[in-house]
Amino acid sequence: MKAAAAKEIKIALSELSQPDLVALCLRLSRFKKENKELLTYLIFEAEDEASYIESVKGEIDYELEQINKRNYYFIKKGIRKILRMVKKYIRYSGNKETEVILLIYFCQRLRAFQPSIEGYRALKNIYLQQKKVIGTAIAKLHEDLQYDYLEELKEIER
Repeated sequence: MKAAAAKEIKIALSELSQPDLVALCLRLSRFKKENKELLTYLIFEAEDEASYIESVKGEIDYELEQINKRNYYFIKKGIRKILRMVKKYIRYSGNKETEVILLIYFCQRLRAFQPSIEGYRALKNIYLQQKKVIGTAIAKLHEDLQYDYLEELKEIER
């Protein structure tokens, strides 16, 4: 089965009644956890982006505490898992400022992580790659915000 284009779906959805739309959304939420999480964000958290960011930061902190620190292999797997989670939450938001805030926070926490990421090249590369992503995202923001976030980016480099 080939998926329809977004434009075709938009037209078809605009022709449906409200109860039919509700039924479709509920059915969609049953199939994948990500669909349910996205609907939860759109319905309950999209209006208050600041609290959404704080809840994601709390989840980052919790997951970093849960990482198996026996060796760098397990640390790397845990860090990549957290990064995938952060990227997923950034995708839900779709806001570039949220992306910058969450990635800067991730890098700050990664930098302060014990044992140090300096001892393992793969972790250092994850950190450096995310700094590049932050720089790209900052370039897409308003000039006033760019200055503020570039200062924060310089802070985490020290």
